[in-house]
Amino acid sequence: MSKEIEVAAGLVFRAGRLLITQRRWEDDLGGLWEFPGGKRKPAETFAQCLERELHEELGIQVQVHELVQAITYSYPDKTVHLRFYRCAWVRHEPQALECQAALWIERGALGEFKFPPADALLLDKLQESPALWQETGSP
Repeated sequence: MSKEIEVAAGLVFRAGRLLITQRRWEDDLGGLWEFPGGKRKPAETFAQCLERELHEELGIQVQVHELVQAITYSYPDKTVHLRFYRCAWVRHEPQALECQAALWIERGALGEFKFPPADALLLDKLQESPALWQETGSP
């Protein structure tokens, strides 16, 4: 029986660009690009998890907004329950603290990056929803 993991992922927008990160080469699915986030701890809300993970992985502060999509994806060894939240960047430039790299990309560039299957399920929605890329207001 595979294990089940709850993950919060951030769709962090700033000035019409989206933040993506590259997984470390030595990690599971190493080298692929993803929407930053991580595993939720038992006592955390998904928003708290996302704020903590983005600070730990990238050193940034965000404001978590609405849930954009929830996806459940089964890998051979685990089932991942992902919740993707739209986030506004608040402060600090992203640093690759717990990832290989971090990039701000434009909507048209999404297809140039290879994502894990679970994250890839969201790409069409991001391509077809220019409104998601607009500023969310002041933090």
